[in-house]
Amino acid sequence: MNAPAAALDLASIPERIQSEVQRAIQRSIKGVEYIASSGPSLGSTPKDILHVRGTMNLYHYRPIADEIYRVPILIVMATTNRGYILDMVPGQSFIEFLLKRGYDVYMLDWTAPRPEEKSLRMEDYVLDFIPDCVRRVQQDSGESDVTVIGYCFGGVLSLLYGSIFNDGPMKNLICFTTPIDFREMKLFQNFSDRRYFDVDRLVDSVGNVPPEMILSSFEMLRPASRVVSQVQLWENIWNDEFVKSYRMFDRWATDTLPLAGEYFRSITKDLMWDNKLFNDTMSVGGRAADITKIKVPILHAVAEHDHIVPYDAAKHLIQKVGSADKQEVMLKGGHVSLVAGANAIKRLWPKLDSWLGERST
Repeated sequence: MNAPAAALDLASIPERIQSEVQRAIQRSIKGVEYIASSGPSLGSTPKDILHVRGTMNLYHYRPIADEIYRVPILIVMATTNRGYILDMVPGQSFIEFLLKRGYDVYMLDWTAPRPEEKSLRMEDYVLDFIPDCVRRVQQDSGESDVTVIGYCFGGVLSLLYGSIFNDGPMKNLICFTTPIDFREMKLFQNFSDRRYFDVDRLVDSVGNVPPEMILSSFEMLRPASRVVSQVQLWENIWNDEFVKSYRMFDRWATDTLPLAGEYFRSITKDLMWDNKLFNDTMSVGGRAADITKIKVPILHAVAEHDHIVPYDAAKHLIQKVGSADKQEVMLKGGHVSLVAGANAIKRLWPKLDSWLGERST
């Protein structure tokens, strides 16, 4: 009974060897191409720069649909990362998807703070940058209502803004993978333990917190991930689509921004140490930032396998806000794949469009 199967296996050996040899040759050729090329162009959806001030950039993406929803969208990016994660290549761009669905899209993106901007504080972001962008979106669009979408720590800033300016003009709030209970950011808690981490000495010594320090803290969450991803790249370097995707996400993941020193000091003391956002004791520039005061419709998308913002850190957001119209949606994926890539295209984007469409008229 076993002889035919064994004979079949033996007969297939030459074909399998030839396949492996061809794949090895392709790996070598593609490896040279990988080193010699710069990768795909990212963030290429047509847009206009509406305003630039210091570390703040406000973009307006050019509408492409015949009919546009009344309420414009302002996307607030995390201050450690660049906004092109939401505008990858055509067909894989969240921005492009929103434009095709008829939304009027603006983005508050960040550049590296200059050494002289080390004194930027939390209130500069929450009480100045975001309100300034909201006003400019209102002026440019001619609409008084604005939907705010915050990604990761951009969601934290959006929550703080929404809690302080709870009487408008924010009409809807959408948060992606946004932490609320910073006790559950376990590795970051260990990293910033007040018994060993002298944040005052760090900020007073270096000013802006260097991107290498921030990137290292993310990589410590999964110490072997870079090695594993590089092995996977070599195994699949013959596959053009895999390499294209790898280059896009790897570039973004390592393109980390420094953080303004005073801003980082506040994050460490108010959020990491005292957990004020969760405890409803947070204030920004002397103004109470109690998220229970938020009443607008809110959607919070969380990732089932998020290693940066674990679900335990994010799960209390919906129950704490004061909105009657509020929803949490948990989807398969990680911190990045939730919002970008094939997983997001199938899961998050259609869900968001369904939720937001009926609240944007």
